[in-house]
Amino acid sequence: MYRFATSQRARGAGFRRTSHVAPQSLAAGLASVLALVASTNVLAQAPQQLDAAEVRRQIETLRAEQARIAELQMRTETSIRTLEASLGIASPPANGPGPDPVQEANPIARSANAAPVPGTVAASQSALASRLNVAGDMRVRAQADRSNSHAPDRYSAQVRGRLGATYAVSDLVSVGGRLVTGDFNDPNSTDVQLSGFDNKFAVSLDLAYAKLDFGNVQFYGGKLPQPFVRTELVWDGDVTPQGISANYKLPLAGGGAIKANGLYFVIDEQAGGPDSTMAGGQLVYESPLLGDWKFDTAAGYYHYSLGSIAGADAGDYRTNLRKPDGTYLSQFQLGDLIVGATYNGFGERWPLRFVGDYVHNFGAATSADTGYGVDLLLGRASKAGDWRVGYGYAVTQTDAVFAAFSQDNTSIATNYRQHLLSADYVIAPGTSINATWAHYKPYSALDAGSIDPSDWLDRFRLALLVTF
Repeated sequence: MYRFATSQRARGAGFRRTSHVAPQSLAAGLASVLALVASTNVLAQAPQQLDAAEVRRQIETLRAEQARIAELQMRTETSIRTLEASLGIASPPANGPGPDPVQEANPIARSANAAPVPGTVAASQSALASRLNVAGDMRVRAQADRSNSHAPDRYSAQVRGRLGATYAVSDLVSVGGRLVTGDFNDPNSTDVQLSGFDNKFAVSLDLAYAKLDFGNVQFYGGKLPQPFVRTELVWDGDVTPQGISANYKLPLAGGGAIKANGLYFVIDEQAGGPDSTMAGGQLVYESPLLGDWKFDTAAGYYHYSLGSIAGADAGDYRTNLRKPDGTYLSQFQLGDLIVGATYNGFGERWPLRFVGDYVHNFGAATSADTGYGVDLLLGRASKAGDWRVGYGYAVTQTDAVFAAFSQDNTSIATNYRQHLLSADYVIAPGTSINATWAHYKPYSALDAGSIDPSDWLDRFRLALLVTF
């Protein structure tokens, strides 16, 4: 942009740089000059003793000329503002300060600070940004597995990456999706083992859904987020069901709520035979704040109808019992009760959280049909400098849960007794370190398989997690 032409010598002699003159100022100056010339012409004729009629005629002519110049100036300013608006340039207020030199010299910064004009590309981009939400995380983890002398120690590392987005098509309809690393045949893990002679990572969709939002009621369809309140005992955090779900919330006075969650889960569909599905529901009660305490309870029932196992593999069966023909020995009709309590009396940074989970399989063909777990967490992990420490204890019998979708934090999916210690530290916004130690062994020697039932196993993990 041509802004000034003052030389270095002129500046050294005490001259100042001349700022860029706006087109409005040029128009105003032109009008003033014309008015001055016209008035000078009238005064020049005064010595000639013009008669009164001639003087009045020339005054009227001058007034008409001034009105015409004022109208021309107004049209010029209007045209300039229209042009600037179409280019996305913000004009300074009338009689206000002149243009910012930095903004005038930088068209990118100038257009970025301008308000979007309806109908322009900038306005369309602004509307898109307000409806689009993108989030993701990356985790890098080191792992050590140790046992007694029955097996060699193992050291490994895993990487997990997730990138998701939601877009609000309207106030009623939105869509979402997420890309993840990991084996697409594994429903309860998105980790990639660092191995395989440096092969490329596989990436797949683990979320692809549409959502209808009616305020207190939401409906989902597709491969959708987990609708239930859960712990790792029954539902692993990486499991994303496919089918349809609904969530209902009734707010109560004092900040409490009653919720109802439902899911119809299409597990394995077959064109020429029976399907495998799960129909489940859950009722949730969240109490209002009672002093420094808040309580919550969730009761659920999940009924599996396993007509087809064509899509299952060893990673799905895991440690559930099977018949000689390879099908499941038990039916899975799970009653699940979760109770929780939160105490805030230690301050904002140190909430104390207790969670207990009890599950019973009413369809089990064995007496190994029950599981339970308790978790205690102290602290938060949301701001830089935060610490959170936890301890968990769990027992799960062989057919107490459907192993294809339960936790995979250790090498034993069911029939285990487990102690778990964890610590999280937030080193910067969106960046934290996690350390866990799992100490576990088979619960029953009868279903221990090749694992020595007297052998306590240990798994140590150290992870760096970045969220954005």
